[in-house]
Amino acid sequence: MAKYILYRLIQSIPAMIGITIIGFFLVHIVPGGPAQAMLGAKATPQKIAEIDRIYGLNKPIIVQYGIWLIQLLHGNLGTSYFYNQSVWSLISINMPRTLAIVGIGILVAHIGSVILGSIQAYYKNSVFDYVATSVTYFFYAMPTFWLGIMMVLVFSVYLNWFPSGGLSNPMNPNPGFGSWIAHTTLPVVTIVLVTIAGWAQYMRTSMDETLVQDYIRTARSKGVSEGWVVMKHGLRNSILPLITLLGFSLPSLFAGALYVEVVFNYPGMGLLFWNAALQRDYPIILGVVVLTGLLTILGNLFADLLYGLIDPRIKYT
Repeated sequence: MAKYILYRLIQSIPAMIGITIIGFFLVHIVPGGPAQAMLGAKATPQKIAEIDRIYGLNKPIIVQYGIWLIQLLHGNLGTSYFYNQSVWSLISINMPRTLAIVGIGILVAHIGSVILGSIQAYYKNSVFDYVATSVTYFFYAMPTFWLGIMMVLVFSVYLNWFPSGGLSNPMNPNPGFGSWIAHTTLPVVTIVLVTIAGWAQYMRTSMDETLVQDYIRTARSKGVSEGWVVMKHGLRNSILPLITLLGFSLPSLFAGALYVEVVFNYPGMGLLFWNAALQRDYPIILGVVVLTGLLTILGNLFADLLYGLIDPRIKYT
């Protein structure tokens, strides 16, 4: 197991290098720059040149990349142009908030998709199956940002059940756990709805294929209870593709968190990245890109290891 993990980590080095190269050059070739964003209408060629000199943006882009990469290898993501704080400090503040809503969203969506997809497969072509498929396709086709706007409109504006955004009530200097629940419910529900829609259909297909296998018929012919057949033999084998899907879907989950955080004004990594993109804050943008890439690679590795724990036939050497 340790040898396999080390091998996978070594394999990820070229991917991380590619992420740094593509991310760095894409950020720097976008029209505009930090100086233009800082000065706005007061920007003059002289002032822009001075700010570029201060931040080293007047050097050739290859040289800039080399300096940034050396700092990155030393664990330094740089300092924000606008916040005048280290990128690490900003990430340490905002990352737990994003991991909270994404982690809860993934957990709830995963459990819900397993239950819903399994029931659909077991009662295939029933009224419940048709209704559930229609509802999940409806949410699957809906853009994340649009669903978030509709959640705010319905549950915050019309019904006034939940706050429309933020992390806590600004009038309360010491918000408790209840306030956190109230402000994170709509973002989490949005992530769950757009995630469970696709995963449930994968689970339905996988369970449907599993329930017609020979070993399922053999277990039934031996008199094994139907519940044990479905849970022990069917569910355990059907859930494997969903675990693989979890690893590959992590980038889209973080992208969805960006839309959710912007719509709900939720102070996490997505909103931090969005504001940094508007301000051309290169250190923050690159820090988030590198960290997201690293989390995606580690997420895929975790999914592979979990795959092996669930299926004893898989051995890692």
